[in-house]
Amino acid sequence: MSAVSTEFGIAAPAIRAGYWSGVRRRLARDRVSIVCAAILLAIVLAAIFAPYLGLADPYLGSMIRRLKPIGTPGYPLGTDELGRDMLSRLIYGGRLSLLIGLTPVALAFVIGGMLGILAGYVGGLVNQCIMRTADIFYAFPSVLLAIAISGALGAGIVNSLLSLTIVFIPPILRIAESVTTSVRTLDFVDAARSSGASAFTIIRVHILGNVLGPIFVYATSLISVCMILGAGLSFLGLGTKPPEPEWGLMLNTLRTAIYINPGVAALPGAMIFIVSIAFNLLSDGLRSALDVRG
Repeated sequence: MSAVSTEFGIAAPAIRAGYWSGVRRRLARDRVSIVCAAILLAIVLAAIFAPYLGLADPYLGSMIRRLKPIGTPGYPLGTDELGRDMLSRLIYGGRLSLLIGLTPVALAFVIGGMLGILAGYVGGLVNQCIMRTADIFYAFPSVLLAIAISGALGAGIVNSLLSLTIVFIPPILRIAESVTTSVRTLDFVDAARSSGASAFTIIRVHILGNVLGPIFVYATSLISVCMILGAGLSFLGLGTKPPEPEWGLMLNTLRTAIYINPGVAALPGAMIFIVSIAFNLLSDGLRSALDVRG
């Protein structure tokens, strides 16, 4: 089956061994993507296995050793405003920060992808109902919408995840509907429909293989945005609650120390920046690897 070209600059061919072998080869040749993947893997593994790394207690502080500078013996990344070890809090904080960045996008990918494929394949009134409802949420800036939903639901990690999921469903839904609409009119789909195949069979066998690639690549590009929004909610007091270590919340609590110890105060922001850039570059590499014209 020939590749299906989409308006998003991605060729979305049907699933086959030769195609995915080519994707792996192109991705392996992309040194930037490999480096970014290695950085993200190291951060994820450090966050997962933090209790086994022999780190200091991220909750244990001392006013005697507060705001120690980077490079202090026993505290390689210094201490925060309450004398807690910054290295330990950054690594433990990666757990919640990555959870906030990945979970809403994953949920939005599933929900928005399903609704978008349904709207794109069925069309008509179903398409209008789904897309116009999504446009109501899509019309608001994502930052303001996330703040409004989190403010209405109340502070907390669960409400923060829910608000971010709602924010990212409409854009993923729109991409899914657009690529499904372009694939629905192709000859092999018409042939399957003429042969008497059910709508579920056509979507599962003929549609999914051609649309999941573009939807997945677009979703991965939203992870960095989700992390930044999640950090912003925590910074505003609408996300994670103290004393939990989370990079956005750490930025908030350290903002008063920016003139006293700017190096330590900037560390949570640096982690958000590094992870966000790594996800963005990895998403670009994945997009290029999926492009059979590359």
